[in-house]
Amino acid sequence: MSSGWSLWVMFLATLNLGITLFLFLWAPRAKIPTLPDGTSGHVWAHGSIREGVRKLPLWWILLSAAMFVAAFIYLVLYPGFGSHKGTLGWTAHGEHARDVRINNAKLDDLLERFDLYTVEQLSHDPAALQMGKRLFGDNCAACHGLHATGNMRLGAPDLADGDWLYGGDAKAIVTSIHDGRGGVMPSWKALGEDKVKDLAQYVLSLSGRRHDAAMAKAAEPIFTSTCAACHGANGKGNQALGAPNLTDGIWLHGGTLADIEATIRDGRQGHMPNWDKRLNRDQIRMLASYVYHLSHQDHAQAQ
Repeated sequence: MSSGWSLWVMFLATLNLGITLFLFLWAPRAKIPTLPDGTSGHVWAHGSIREGVRKLPLWWILLSAAMFVAAFIYLVLYPGFGSHKGTLGWTAHGEHARDVRINNAKLDDLLERFDLYTVEQLSHDPAALQMGKRLFGDNCAACHGLHATGNMRLGAPDLADGDWLYGGDAKAIVTSIHDGRGGVMPSWKALGEDKVKDLAQYVLSLSGRRHDAAMAKAAEPIFTSTCAACHGANGKGNQALGAPNLTDGIWLHGGTLADIEATIRDGRQGHMPNWDKRLNRDQIRMLASYVYHLSHQDHAQAQ
């Protein structure tokens, strides 16, 4: 703190304490004009309520005096009076550093225990799940939502439904968080609008939804020659490529006819950033255990 700011803080502290001391000493001796009945003359409710004037009770005076003395003692012991550092040597930075050391000591013991278990095992540990939930809220919820139900507008998948683009086992989840993922659905606009519409009907048929059978039949050879390379001949998808399953009724970018046509016509791009630069190994494992837990609720309840 510069000498100018120090003097300004000292001036403000002295002014406030000085005014407070003056009021404290003056108030008990102040003469307030009163009527013969001991009231001030202020009335309410047509005179049924009158303002009385009484001396301050002794307990209030003693308590106020004690607080005033405590303020002086505080300014001696702790920083607050300009650049005076306080006789105890206390600082906010020092207090924070002490709390961090205590917390890290507790965390180290916890992480040492966590390191003995797999991600699947940690998905049943309340302490690991609590840490993973906090990490998810801080890093993942912006895209996947606070409850991990995804966001179609962003193309962020639902992480709680058991449907996975790149695999839902612990190893795959850790890899997704650590390395990130990048998915590309190419544009098939060059096929022409009619074939795009036919393909959309065929995709609807794969998931058992109402569709135009003639258009779907016309698109089957096109699907086999173009889409099957990634999605598979039966449309079940390919987790090695991140190609979604088209038969399960779960849609990353929306499942309406218009959404499907837009996906085929214009293509889609998805990017899951890598978190290895922001999160360490232990944090990634805690986060992975939480995501694994979300998608294996039935398994967890069965156990």
